Amino acid sequence: MVLPDKHIRFSESLLGLGALVLESLDVPKSIDALWDELHSQMGGNEFPAKHSFDNLVLAVDILFAIRAITLHRNGRLVRCALSS
Repeated sequence: MVLPDKHIRFSESLLGLGALVLESLDVPKSIDALWDELHSQMGGNEFPAKHSFDNLVLAVDILFAIRAITLHRNGRLVRCALSS
């Protein structure tokens, strides 16, 4: 589910996962490094929902489509700066 609704919590939605991805991209990271970091957070009690690697790819696709992230020259994901 992309957006939360009556039966889907925010943390279970791709939008919620996308927020976690943006928070984790303080430095450029590969998708594998990002997955390792998020998977360890989901294993503990830091994030209340469990997501698969497929969901991570979908969340990254959404963030890329809305231009919240971009691909760096070395193939790493980087958070886009907001323009004023």
